[in-house]
Amino acid sequence: MSKKKKKAPKGEKRLIEAEDAEVVIEHHPEDWLAFVIFWLLAFIVFLQFFTRYVLNDSLSWTEEIARYGLMWVVFIGGAMVTRRNTHIAVELLSNVMKPGPLRAALLALVDFIKLAFLGLLAFVSLTITERMHLQRMTVFDLPMSYVYAGVAFGCFLMLIRQAQNVWRNARIGWSRPDDVTHQISAD
Repeated sequence: MSKKKKKAPKGEKRLIEAEDAEVVIEHHPEDWLAFVIFWLLAFIVFLQFFTRYVLNDSLSWTEEIARYGLMWVVFIGGAMVTRRNTHIAVELLSNVMKPGPLRAALLALVDFIKLAFLGLLAFVSLTITERMHLQRMTVFDLPMSYVYAGVAFGCFLMLIRQAQNVWRNARIGWSRPDDVTHQISAD
């Protein structure tokens, strides 16, 4: 269903006209996984609150599992952010540069630095996961490598999504379709 654009009454001029962008809901595996972990985490935290303050007898495992669930949600959610390319970034230099080969080279360099960093992060997370296999969780008699496996999984998802970003940006020559409309003129 599309809305018709309201026009100004005859003889009236508007200084500002704003249009809402179309909302697109994407369904990717990491979105659903983060969604499920988030709501499990919310349930566990509520259970912790309820048993501690209402029943006056706290469950011992809820705090530990909530901590681990938060780690998983952060790193798997990081894959969502990487896919959308919405990490926090300082884009001042690329925004004031005119579209052209120098700007494209800068954007390509930034993309490859992000890819290298996420590759290093994935490698280190895998190494930590392997090393933590002998250490046990505090409440459950399970290896800590299970916890760090979720972190490593999130890091590898981020690496895959960044590789897809690099591929997509390389195909369009590291230029954005809206470069001209959002460009600040360089002095």
